[in-house]
Amino acid sequence: MSETTGVRLRAPRQRISRKAVPYWTVRALPGWIVLLVGEVLLKVLPDDPPGTWLTAVIVVTAVLALIHLAVMPSWRYRVHRWEVTPTAVYTQSGWIDQEWRVAPLSRIQTVDTERGPWEQLFGLAKVTVTTASAAGPLHIHGLDLDVARGLVDELTAATEASKGDAT
Repeated sequence: MSETTGVRLRAPRQRISRKAVPYWTVRALPGWIVLLVGEVLLKVLPDDPPGTWLTAVIVVTAVLALIHLAVMPSWRYRVHRWEVTPTAVYTQSGWIDQEWRVAPLSRIQTVDTERGPWEQLFGLAKVTVTTASAAGPLHIHGLDLDVARGLVDELTAATEASKGDAT
């Protein structure tokens, strides 16, 4: 626990939107499709097609794609969490490489919302909390749009009331 802020690293309590699971699935799908289409074209287009090794590569790629698309989104959903307390913002993210972060409210410099085309399609938003930390901003992915708007309002009010200098 930090003596100056009373803030400590711990698991956040709030889950992201359940809509993040299909969102992450759809976001991962095009990469696998491009890879598989490229491999299939290498198999069928040449006048002298490669041997059975390329068929094995296509099968392995398809199996890996199915495993990735089945496991990754749900795993990320279980890991991604966030929370705002009267003193700090807590985030936990990742799936293989997991990260837990905490930012005291007194250190927050900006709070932003971002919605790319896919996030708009799924009704999701990402909130970015920028601090004076060398570790960079905190990102909270996969929030329902209304939750993200409420979070930005809450953090804006809390940081305005904070006595810190955000440095």
